[in-house]
Amino acid sequence: MAAYNPKLGVLGIDHRHIYGMLANMLAAGCRCDVWWTDGPAETERGFIERLPDLTRVEDRRRILDDPDIDMVLIAAIPEDRADLAIEAMNAGKDVMVDKPGCTTVEQLAAVKDCTERTGRIWTVNFSERFEVPAVTKATELVAAGAIGRVIQTVGLGPHRQNLATRPPWFFERKRYGGILCDVASHQIDQFLFFTGSTEVEIVHALAENTTRPDLPGFQDFGEITLRGESGHGYIRVDWFTPDALPTWGDGRLFLLGDEGQIELRKYTDITRAAAGDHLFLVNGERLEYIDCSDAGLPYFPRLVADMRDRTETAVSQAHTFRTMELAIRAQIKAEGGSGHG
Repeated sequence: MAAYNPKLGVLGIDHRHIYGMLANMLAAGCRCDVWWTDGPAETERGFIERLPDLTRVEDRRRILDDPDIDMVLIAAIPEDRADLAIEAMNAGKDVMVDKPGCTTVEQLAAVKDCTERTGRIWTVNFSERFEVPAVTKATELVAAGAIGRVIQTVGLGPHRQNLATRPPWFFERKRYGGILCDVASHQIDQFLFFTGSTEVEIVHALAENTTRPDLPGFQDFGEITLRGESGHGYIRVDWFTPDALPTWGDGRLFLLGDEGQIELRKYTDITRAAAGDHLFLVNGERLEYIDCSDAGLPYFPRLVADMRDRTETAVSQAHTFRTMELAIRAQIKAEGGSGHG
C-alpha cells in the first residue's frame, strides 16, 4: 500500500495546544504548509519559532477551498471553534479541534448534525490523555487486567495562572466556555474511557472564582462528581499551581480497580523528577514504579489511518460527543442550570 501523507491546514492558533496538535500529526506522517488565525494571537511568536517554514494566509478560504487539504487543526478561541469546524467539514475537511471542542449545547447539536450530513471526522484533542505516554501505558495495563475492572477514576487538573501573559478572552466566560467545559473535559474523557460508562449522571458540579473578584468572568476552581453505569468519577480542576513547581501543573490520574490500583503522575513527581510520565501500580502480585516515557502516543497515527480508511480506531465519534455533552452540562449545572442541556 502506498504511503498516506495527508495534508493539513491550521485555523486558529489562539491556544498553545496547537503546538502539540501539529507536531504530533507531522510526526505521524502528515504535511502542512499553511495557517490562518483571526487577528493577533499571544501564541504567534512561539508558533513561528517552531514552524518557520509555514505560510500565514489572510483569508481562511485559501485553506477551506484547497482540495489538497484533508484535515484542519483548530485552536482558535473556544467560542469560535464549533463554527470553524462546521465550515471546514462543509468544505470536505476532517477536523481536529483543541478542547473544548464547543462551548454550548447549541454548538454541539450543530456539530453533530454536520458530521451526520458530511461524514467527516470531528475529533477533540484531549491532550491530557492523547499526549501523555503514561496514559498509553495505563491503557495497556487495564486492558491486560492488571487492576481488574476500573470502578472509579479521580482526575486532578491543576494549572498555573500566568495571568500576565493571558489574552483578554481567557477571562471572558462566554469566550472560553467555563472551567468545567474547558479544563475538566480532559478528566471527563478519561472517566468515560477507563470506566466504559455511557449512561452518566452529574451528581455534583461546582465552578467558582475564588480569588480574583477583579476578573468576574474568570473561574479558578471547579469540581465534578459523576456516576456512570460502569463506574464513578471525581474531578478537580484549578488554577492554583504554585510558582515553585517546575511545570504548569501536577496533573494526576488515579484508577481504582477491583483487583488493584494505578496512579499516574503525568507531568512531574514532586521533589524527585521534573520530567513526567510516572506510573505506580499495585495489585495482588505487583508493587512497582514504571517509567512510561517511551510508551508512545497511538492516537495520532491511528487518526491518520482513520482519515484514510474512514474508521474510528483513534477514538469513537460517540465518545467525543459524549465527553463534550457532559462537560457542557456540568458547566450549566454548576452555574445554576439543570445541566440537561
